[in-house]
Amino acid sequence: MKLDRHKKILDLIQEFEIETQGELADRLQKAGYAATQSTISRDIRELNLKKALNGRGKFIYIAPKSQEGEPMERYARILKDAFTSMDAAQNILVIRTVPGMAMAAAAALDELNWEEILGCIAGDDTIMCVARSEGRVRTVMDRLRAVLEKM
Repeated sequence: MKLDRHKKILDLIQEFEIETQGELADRLQKAGYAATQSTISRDIRELNLKKALNGRGKFIYIAPKSQEGEPMERYARILKDAFTSMDAAQNILVIRTVPGMAMAAAAALDELNWEEILGCIAGDDTIMCVARSEGRVRTVMDRLRAVLEKM
C-alpha cells in the first residue's frame, strides 16, 4: 500500500506542478489514496522530495534524479546490503542478514508486497518469512535472488 502510494506521489509530481502538501493530498485523494497530512509529510521525507523553482517563479515538489520512476530500488538496495543467506523448511523461509539489519530487510521485503508472502518476523540477524504455501516458498526464493542479482 505504501509503495503504491509512493509511486503515485512520484507520478503526480511529474504530471502536475504541485506546490503544497495540501495540493498533493487533494490529488492523492482524487486518485483514490486516502492519506493524512502527517502521512504525506512522512512520504515526502521518505521519498526525499525537494522543492525547486519552476519557470514561473513558484516552488514545486521534485524527485531526486536517482529515485525518479523506481522507488523499489531503495528496498532492493536494503535487501542487498543486509542479505547473507537463506534456507527453506516447508512454507517458512529463513533469511540471514548481517547483524542489526534483519528488521530493515524484513520491512523492505514487506514493502515489496509479494502475494506469495503472508508476513515476516525479524530479530537482529534473522528473518522468518512465511509463504502462503510450501510451493510458493521456492517462488519467493527465486524472486529474492532476482532482486539481489539486479543490484
